[in-house]
Amino acid sequence: MIPTAFTSAFVYFTGQQRVVAAAIIGGLSSLAPTLGPTVGGWITDNYSWHWLFFINLVPGVFISIVVPMLVKIDRPNPALLKGADYAGMALMAIFLGTLEYTLEEGPRWDWLGDETIKTTAIIAAVSGPLFLWRSLTFANPIVDLRALRVRNFGLGSLLSFVTGIGIFATIYLTPVFLARVRGFSAQEIGWAVFSTGCFQIAAIPVYTMLARKVDLRWLMLFGLLCFGFGLWSFTPITHDWGWRELLLPQACRGFAQQFAIAPIVTLALGSLPPERLKLASGLFNLMRNLGGALGIAACGTILNDRTNLHFARIAETLNATNTEAMAALQSLTDRYTTAFSGDAALGQTAAYKQLWNLVYREALTQTFADAFLLIAIALFAMAFLPPLMRPIAAPKAPSADAH
Repeated sequence: MIPTAFTSAFVYFTGQQRVVAAAIIGGLSSLAPTLGPTVGGWITDNYSWHWLFFINLVPGVFISIVVPMLVKIDRPNPALLKGADYAGMALMAIFLGTLEYTLEEGPRWDWLGDETIKTTAIIAAVSGPLFLWRSLTFANPIVDLRALRVRNFGLGSLLSFVTGIGIFATIYLTPVFLARVRGFSAQEIGWAVFSTGCFQIAAIPVYTMLARKVDLRWLMLFGLLCFGFGLWSFTPITHDWGWRELLLPQACRGFAQQFAIAPIVTLALGSLPPERLKLASGLFNLMRNLGGALGIAACGTILNDRTNLHFARIAETLNATNTEAMAALQSLTDRYTTAFSGDAALGQTAAYKQLWNLVYREALTQTFADAFLLIAIALFAMAFLPPLMRPIAAPKAPSADAH
């Protein structure tokens, strides 16, 4: 669906209109998952999580009927069914399906320590190279990997992959932090992250105005640096951060997403001829989704492994030589002993449990800071790529005298 939207923008619009169309489509495609937690939280708290699925039925049916009626990009060619790359389709489905399952479920099931994860990982490792070989050798492949030879499209696909990590990983990390550390409800989480979408919407007209005067490569460079700075601003995070503390980092992230994504769309897809656009746009969108899947999987692994490391480091300091910690533990023990009617054993057990919870909370908070920092480094590392791309001269619409 998303490749069709990208293709429509480049088929129907020319000149500066193409820049505006790419800005709107690129902004909306990243805005939707950003605002998802807000809408989803309200639906979950007021109705039930089942409605997160039911709510899509009406617009889905509407689009399924209206788009074929109104969107006329080209005519169907049933003859293409005879020479379609069915083997490539099967390999792609197997590869992406097993890869997605491995990345999504791996952090929860100890990766290759689980037999199912090991099996899906092996299948992905075998089917992936076969899919690449098929796509590069078949005359009409289901995915046009040859488009990666075009400099702008190849670099744009890499940038799409990395920005996918930044968008989807942060969408994953922020609600998880608010739920596990702050104990927010679904609706409270939604409102806490709502500011990101607001600043992204505000960035659309600003970007559109600047895109008419400034080289898109420099706008992309600004977007990547601002995106990285926004994520770096999360690193001082503490256990009591709420929507006020999150406002500035999320404002930078939301505003930067528009400047990072829209130029990538224009420079990458605008560098291809129309006959290659439909297949290549699918690959372009796939790269961003793969980046999101890999980013979420990496963040899940970081949360598991680094939390244990930070917990062990904090626990090492809580020994008999730490007088403040011992005094706090004794105070907790006395308080819980009184609460349990003088039962010292229950009081001590409750005090240790409370201390464990505090240490775990701080270890988890430090781990979130680590994850945000790593994503920020990845975005900063991509900042050298925009100058390597070639500027795209937007085609001008024909004048009235040309008819």
